[in-house]
Amino acid sequence: MSTTLQSPEEITQKIESSLDSIRPYLEADGGNVKILQLTDDFKLKLEFTGNCGNCAMSTMTFKAGVEEAIRRAVPEIKSIEVINLTAIG
Repeated sequence: MSTTLQSPEEITQKIESSLDSIRPYLEADGGNVKILQLTDDFKLKLEFTGNCGNCAMSTMTFKAGVEEAIRRAVPEIKSIEVINLTAIG
C-alpha cells in the first residue's frame, strides 16, 4: 500500500474521473453533479444539478451511483454530502 500523499488537485481529479463514469446516466435524465468543496480533511460536498436537483430518486442515485463510484475510486474521502438531496416520502 502506498503512503504517498496526494495533492488536493490530484484527489479532485480522481473524484471528477469517478463522476465521469456515471455522468452519462445522469445526463440521460437531464441532470448532472458538480463538486462544490473538498475540505483539507477530505470531506466532499456535491450538488445535483438539472433534473437531479429535484428528483425523488436523487437519494437512491446518490447512494447507489455517485457515492459508490467515489468511494471505490477515492477511498481517501471521509464523508460525502449532497447539499440538495430530495427527501423520500
